[in-house]
Amino acid sequence: MTSASVTDWPERLALVALMLGVIALVLWAMRRGWKRRGRTQADLSEPHKLGGSGGELLLQVSGLYVGSVFSGRWLDRIVAHGMGVRSRVEVDLFADRVDLRREGALSFSIPGVDLIAVRADRGIAGKAYERGGLAIITWSLGEVAVDTGVRGDIAEEQTELIKAITRVIEGNTHQREVQ
Repeated sequence: MTSASVTDWPERLALVALMLGVIALVLWAMRRGWKRRGRTQADLSEPHKLGGSGGELLLQVSGLYVGSVFSGRWLDRIVAHGMGVRSRVEVDLFADRVDLRREGALSFSIPGVDLIAVRADRGIAGKAYERGGLAIITWSLGEVAVDTGVRGDIAEEQTELIKAITRVIEGNTHQREVQ
């Protein structure tokens, strides 16, 4: 049995060129949208750089930085200042801050006084996992509340991270009440 020969090469080549053109157009539109979102978020405060006051390392967790969104809007990704790029992350928890050391992307620090809440959830920034698959850290970035999603490599470490950040937040709340 022999296969039928391709008799209309120009039509085939035109269809392949059309498909490649559509793919290129979609990629161009995605890049343009990403850049436009970054420009509209340019007035957003820049996160604190790493290099805080040192202090005792309470906990370190390796995992995936999934992204940051405006608090309560889990699909509204923040792309300004490089915060929209998924990357590997080392989360270092200190008594006065949370450092997010990201590979190939902007690393930043969340001061303890800016921490609002932490919880286990299933999705952020268009990425969904199993129930409780993400640690969502809610914090203040200037005047804006932000949710940052981190997925620990080891579920038990992620659970411990949530508990430890909760203790830091409770300690900060207690300090504010005393003052």
